[in-house]
Amino acid sequence: MRLSDLKTGEEAVIIKILGHGAFRKRCIEMGFVKGRRVKAELSAPLRDPVKYSIMGYEVSLRRSEASLVEVEPVSNQKSEPTPQDESTPHSADSQRKNEIIKVALLGNPNCGKTSLFNIASGAHEHVGNYSGVTVDAKMGHFDYRGYRFDIVDLPGTYSLAAYSPEELYVRQYLQDETPDVMINVVDASNLERNLYLTTELIDMDRSMVIALNMYDEVRKSGAELDYKVLGGMIGVPMVPIVARTGEGVEKLFDTVISVYEGKHDDVRHVHVSLGRDIEKRVRLMIDEIKNTNDIPQHFSPRYLAIKLLEADKPTEDIIKNSSRSDELLALRDNLLKEYDEKHPGEDLASNIAGEKYGFINGALAETYRSGEQNKLNTTHVIDMFVTNKLFGFPIFLLIMFFIFWATFSIGQYPMDWIDMGVSWLSSFVNRVMPDGILKDMIADGIIGGVGGVIVFLPNILILYFCISFMEDSGYMARAAFIMDKLMHRIGLHGKSFIPLVMGFGCNVPAIMAARSIESRSSRIITILINPFMSCSARLPIYVLLIGTFFPDHATLAFMSLYIAGIVVAMLTAKLLRKFHFKADETPFVMELPPYRIPTLKASLRHTWAKGEQYLKKMGGIILFASIIVWALNYFPIRSGEQTAIDNQQITAGDSYLEMAGKFINPVMEPLGFRWRASVAALAGVPAKEIVVSTLGVLYTNDEAVDEQRLGQRLKASSPATGKPDFDTASALSFLVFILLYCPCIATITAIIKETHSWRYGVFSIIYNTSVAWLVAFCVYHVAMLF
Repeated sequence: MRLSDLKTGEEAVIIKILGHGAFRKRCIEMGFVKGRRVKAELSAPLRDPVKYSIMGYEVSLRRSEASLVEVEPVSNQKSEPTPQDESTPHSADSQRKNEIIKVALLGNPNCGKTSLFNIASGAHEHVGNYSGVTVDAKMGHFDYRGYRFDIVDLPGTYSLAAYSPEELYVRQYLQDETPDVMINVVDASNLERNLYLTTELIDMDRSMVIALNMYDEVRKSGAELDYKVLGGMIGVPMVPIVARTGEGVEKLFDTVISVYEGKHDDVRHVHVSLGRDIEKRVRLMIDEIKNTNDIPQHFSPRYLAIKLLEADKPTEDIIKNSSRSDELLALRDNLLKEYDEKHPGEDLASNIAGEKYGFINGALAETYRSGEQNKLNTTHVIDMFVTNKLFGFPIFLLIMFFIFWATFSIGQYPMDWIDMGVSWLSSFVNRVMPDGILKDMIADGIIGGVGGVIVFLPNILILYFCISFMEDSGYMARAAFIMDKLMHRIGLHGKSFIPLVMGFGCNVPAIMAARSIESRSSRIITILINPFMSCSARLPIYVLLIGTFFPDHATLAFMSLYIAGIVVAMLTAKLLRKFHFKADETPFVMELPPYRIPTLKASLRHTWAKGEQYLKKMGGIILFASIIVWALNYFPIRSGEQTAIDNQQITAGDSYLEMAGKFINPVMEPLGFRWRASVAALAGVPAKEIVVSTLGVLYTNDEAVDEQRLGQRLKASSPATGKPDFDTASALSFLVFILLYCPCIATITAIIKETHSWRYGVFSIIYNTSVAWLVAFCVYHVAMLF
């Protein structure tokens, strides 16, 4: 808890000071050190400030300042702790037992934060070689050297400006949470660009360690970096690591402990010089900020001063809540006016950035020597082909064609093995269990429903593996690059292409990845068209129907469906841009990272993480839905037909499910649907995988699962009509409808959350379903002509 939460008369023990710089030092000087008892004596008449007693004297703190002191109530202490001498090292792990170090990972996109997070915490977060992979803070924990580390992987950001949602998120986190130590993860092979964020973190005056990631690439290139001297120059310890292999990670967290305990020799506060003219204005702002007592102590005065001079909106909001906001903002405006008059045509914010890069160049000039080998040679050679105007698009289409071929053709073998296992299990249940409702529910409801979906696990794993490989290698960013012009014609830009391709895996994280798009209108359009990207949940439906009705043209049918989704998405984007959103002039600025060979371990780990999610869904929503669908199809049983002997079919002619199917079927019949197809489509609204499990339950009846596959049952003639429920035309119509109609519940929730409006969720339900019905209607009737 925080000291500000302490009620009058209560005592607590100080755990740590969360504030920065001068505030932290002043508190420590006044005795607010770990292990000391502090008591809340009384509050001022207006509840602020509060008088506390500590070490035999009394001190007054505002609640905003007291909120930066972490304490533990005395009642929770097993015994009264004794203050620790700050100069005495922790020689035994037992002295640190239960002590928590809060660590935040910050860095540019593609710097390897998530790789470090994974190897440190054991988490299995997605690691991709392009911006926007970490779209929210990921939290983990682990024990090391007697400490418990609470580690947070923050979104990748190039700076702390208010330019993108990621930057705003990171700043808000640093303001609200105040980590004990920040680990600034830096791509050691691209120091100049990566260290710009470091200079902003230095301005904050927080405890920090720099992790020089991908240091193996520095060694491989023949470059030399005196990181010890560089760390001493900027006042921040530097540790070379290779996050993907774990090299140097223990040394990194040893350094974190040393910094946390205040024992590292390199730690000192350094001002990044901004030049005489700018520094003069910064100092004037700092003096006035220090004289304003009610500004929150989350950020250092220097950081706030610089951000004010950069006309940073979130910083202005902080200042506006103070009693001297008008004076501070007026001073800032006067300083900017003077600067403009003295330097006409120059932008102060740009000059601040220029001075910071000058500081970085000066520091690197003394500590870094580039190698003779050009680390981008391989990247340049590959880009000559994959981004070439003649070869770029054909290569991209060939890659996508290969992915679909591998998903269907290679996945067929393990799919058959799993299918054999499901059939054996069904036969075993039918053989050993006595006839009755329980047997029917297990054999037809559970095995027929869940088993009908789980056989497609290999196809989904192959698709995810291929997408993961594209992301980790750096090719995904090139796909966005070559697609930019085409995307621009529909009112978006190439950066929107990455979340769309991610949608082939799952629409939910893909929608969240749209946060990396700076323009709000482009971000919302990208979110709304993402459900048209065919996610892996639809894959079992495609495999079932394409394998049944189009086995000789499976790869072409697969690719046609995906392309159809892309075409509908592009047309929708064009319409939204033309009739709802204004033209977007946001420039296309996106990093093209160097190509890297993904490790098999990372790709397999990411693939299995998705497979694990799929299996959990099997045992959760799909199992539950399969049982519900079975029950609705089983009941009510007609009197006189409740006792079935041997293989006599139990008629479900007037089951609840058939009633529902016949009720909605007039709307779906023009698409070539029979009532079972209509029910399956309706059941797929919570999750698309349920479509196949529903078909499995509806077409099981008394047929043993091991006698023939579900696809053969779809082609079999119906006893009621003498015709099969599905033919080539209706199967094609069904595929198109499933591709385009209402997104699943999780996707709708993500749309509402990311757009901050329920209206866009409703729009997605109505618009997508209407488009699906219209396109499926056209496809069915055109197919009937042939």
